[in-house]
Amino acid sequence: MDAGAAHPRAREALPAARRPRGRAARRGPRLLVEAEGSARGVSWYALDVRLPEAEREAAGAWLVGRTGQAIEERPDGALVAFAGDEAGARALADELRARWPAATAAPRALPAVDWTTRWRDGIASRRIGRLLLTTSWLDDAAGPGEERLVVDPEMAFGSGEHGSTRAALALLERHVRPGARVLDLGSGSGILAIAAVRLGAASAIGIEIDPEANEVADRNAARNGVADRVRFLAGDAAQLGPLAGPADLLCSNILRTVNVALLPAIRTSLAPGGLAIFSGMEEGEADLFRPALMAAGWQAMDEVTDDGWWAVAARAA
Repeated sequence: MDAGAAHPRAREALPAARRPRGRAARRGPRLLVEAEGSARGVSWYALDVRLPEAEREAAGAWLVGRTGQAIEERPDGALVAFAGDEAGARALADELRARWPAATAAPRALPAVDWTTRWRDGIASRRIGRLLLTTSWLDDAAGPGEERLVVDPEMAFGSGEHGSTRAALALLERHVRPGARVLDLGSGSGILAIAAVRLGAASAIGIEIDPEANEVADRNAARNGVADRVRFLAGDAAQLGPLAGPADLLCSNILRTVNVALLPAIRTSLAPGGLAIFSGMEEGEADLFRPALMAAGWQAMDEVTDDGWWAVAARAA
C-alpha cells in the first residue's frame, strides 16, 4: 500500500487552468469518486468575490469555514468560493454581502463534468527499467525487451503514481531473478507481485490486511495474464508471511515503523540468502531505518529514491 499517498482516485474538481495559487489552504473543491455510476455530470457553481484588500483575509477565512471547501485566490486579488448548486451559491453571496457590504459576489455555473472518468486526467505511462507501467485506457506499446504492466487505479493504493511504489518497482526490476518465489507484504493493488511475475518470477503471493484491496489485485492479475501464478491473501503479514514463504525475494511497501516491527517475520519468510525490498519511507527516514536494519542483523545492498521517497534492498546476515 502506498504510504502517505492521497487516495489515488481523489482528484481536484477543477480543470488545470483553474487550479489554485496562493495560500496552501485555498484550493478548489475535491471530489472522491468511489464507484462506477457515481458522480456523473456533476456541476459546481463558483462565486467570484471582490472586496477591499483589508477585508480579504477575514472574508476568505469565513468562506472556507462557511462552505467547508477550500477557496481559490487569484493573482488579481479576487476570491473564488464553490457551492454544489445555484441556490447555495446565491445564499452564500447574500450572507457574504451582509457581512462585508463593500463586497461584490457573482455566482456562475461551472461546466458539468463526469468525474467517473475525469480522474484519469494527468495519468501517463511510465517506464521503470524494463517495465512499461500503463493503464487500460492508454494504448502505449512496450518497446523491445520491455514488459507492459497494466494497472488501473481503483480502490487500492499502488498505481505507480506514487514515489514509494516506483522506488520499490525500480529495486524489484533490478533484483528479481527468473524462477524466483516472491512475497509482497501490504500488496494493495498487487502491482509489485504482478510486476515480479511479468519480470520472470515463477510465482508471487501478496498479503494485504484489506480484503477489498485483494479484489482489485485479482482483477489486475487477470488483466496482466498472471492470475495463475499470483495469489492474494487477506490477513496479518506477520502471521501469514512465514507461512507463505520461504521466498527468494520479498517486498514490504508499508511504513517505516511497520517495516521495523516486521523485520523478524520477514527474516523468517525468506529463504536463505533471500533479499527483502523495504519501501514506503520518505527520504528523510533513511537515517532512521538503516540503524534499525543493522541492529537486526541486515545488510543494505541497494537503494533508490524517487520524488522524496526512499527504498532499500537488504539481505539478512
